Amino acid sequence: MVAIVKGFKDIEGKEAERRVQIREIAERIFRNYNYMPVETPVIEAEEFVRGENSSDEAVSDVFRLQDRGERKLALRYEFTFQLKRLAMLKKLPYKRYQIGYVFRDEPTTGNRWKQFTQCDIDVVGSSVKDEAEVLCIASKILERLGIKFVINVNNRKLLNEILEKAGVKKEDSANVIREIDKLDKLSEKEVRDNLKKYNAEKVLEIIGKKEKDFEKYENYKLVKELKEESKLLGVEVEFVPFLARGLSYYNGSIYEIKSDIKETISAGGSYLVNGIQATGISFGLDRLEMLAKLKEENKKTLVISIGQDKKAIQIASKLREKGIPCTIMYGKISKALEYANSYGFKKVIFVGEEEIKKNKFKVRDLSSGEESFVSEKNLFSE
Repeated sequence: MVAIVKGFKDIEGKEAERRVQIREIAERIFRNYNYMPVETPVIEAEEFVRGENSSDEAVSDVFRLQDRGERKLALRYEFTFQLKRLAMLKKLPYKRYQIGYVFRDEPTTGNRWKQFTQCDIDVVGSSVKDEAEVLCIASKILERLGIKFVINVNNRKLLNEILEKAGVKKEDSANVIREIDKLDKLSEKEVRDNLKKYNAEKVLEIIGKKEKDFEKYENYKLVKELKEESKLLGVEVEFVPFLARGLSYYNGSIYEIKSDIKETISAGGSYLVNGIQATGISFGLDRLEMLAKLKEENKKTLVISIGQDKKAIQIASKLREKGIPCTIMYGKISKALEYANSYGFKKVIFVGEEEIKKNKFKVRDLSSGEESFVSEKNLFSE
């Protein structure tokens, strides 16, 4: 048996089917809001991948490659940086979605993988109304998947104002924000100790206060406005003053969605693309698949031809036209039934000489074992 490289996995069977179902739900909702699908290269120039944020943890974890021409390349670690190319000369607002693999060369622990699937939406040329819409789309997807969730929000401008008034040096701000962002991973004591090197321990006391205490800050109005716009769309969000998000390119609102697992299931924020304000959010498909409560839509049907291939093909074709996934097997009934059970088929239709004469076909429900005789017309109505 060939071993899989650590941090990667095969996805098949019911897990793969669930993921397809989740992708279809997400895409349908993205398209309902007129986000356009795009596909981008998995491999880019390393310099382009790293951009101006090479100190960010996610950027430092990129997979580096080299081709025969000795060019320095890298696997994409997210989709956002590729918007710099996609959004050029586009009529604004430019709204796109993308679903695909991204890669990070980081330790494999718990629910973290080196290769995972992201579902992203972004708006280039955005306003606070677009930020609220992005959160609305996120909530629609999670509700449709039956996932309990809480949407947390903050604003980088507010964070920077808090740090400035707390006396944190401007050159230390990015590092202090990075340390604050670890509050959901490290203990408060560990974060406090890390902040001591920047003389910024007092920041922990400030961000631990109640929401009304932040009204004295000028940039709290940005959080308040996002809350109001979100409420207009039927979305409740919670202000979390220590929410920072580790990526340094965020320049405004930031979002994080939590559920029943420790890891974040969706996150994003606002940033600049070619000097234009943009906003977006990303879902980890792997984590959605863990939490989704999906109704099983098993319609998989096996048509067994008992020496009546022409009729079996006709029946299978009509079933597929009705949107019922269908396979035909020829020959031994026992082998066909074994196959159907092995791959989780819902029903089996037997097509033999007697069935054709009577115009009634034996249908077996594999989950219950019940059998019935159904006319050809009713095969397709059921």
